[in-house]
Amino acid sequence: MRKYLPILGLALVSILTGCETMPLSKHYDRPAYKPKNPSAVKVKVSLSNRMVYVMEGDKPLLVTATAIGLPNKPTPKGNFTVFRKLADKRSGSYGFWIRGNEIVPGTSSKRPPGSGWSYKGFPMPYWVEFAPGYGFHEGSVWPIPRTHGCLRLHKNDAADFFALVKIGTPINIASTQPEDKTIGANMPRPLDYNDPDPANSVYTSQKYFDGIKHAELIQ
Repeated sequence: MRKYLPILGLALVSILTGCETMPLSKHYDRPAYKPKNPSAVKVKVSLSNRMVYVMEGDKPLLVTATAIGLPNKPTPKGNFTVFRKLADKRSGSYGFWIRGNEIVPGTSSKRPPGSGWSYKGFPMPYWVEFAPGYGFHEGSVWPIPRTHGCLRLHKNDAADFFALVKIGTPINIASTQPEDKTIGANMPRPLDYNDPDPANSVYTSQKYFDGIKHAELIQ
């Protein structure tokens, strides 16, 4: 359901309904380099190229594809700073209602009929918030605008991004970036949006977070 639910990224209807050279998601894993000066790290996002550039001066530390906001739910442009990080975040808006062995997709504001239901938010691992309600997090990286404004990163790169940025790291989001013509040109993109969805029981358990690759920064 990850490919249908962009959490702060896709409408509930997507939950219920259902150039690129890389194979399926497990093979997409961009190299990430440890900075010499963490305070010099900055993030640039190109919306037209759908690419994230984590830079230390002119040196790229991580260049990876991202999913961006829909035209009517765009990713905000401008200059921001990271102000919240949470590795095991769950959505407060979209997720699942659980009663015994029943797991039903839904929103936190609409409880299913009957009693005994509890709500569990959809997993949004390695959340990095740069504006209220907007952040980077792990999720399927569609080749078309697909989210409600969040920037989703591949499961093999999300932890690296999380490790590279800190509270206060500057972020510039623009239609284009100078790096689009150099390090961002002809970059491979993942096909994880074609991968089968895990079972709802995985989404609602710690297994989902445990299944995401941990950070591996190259010295």
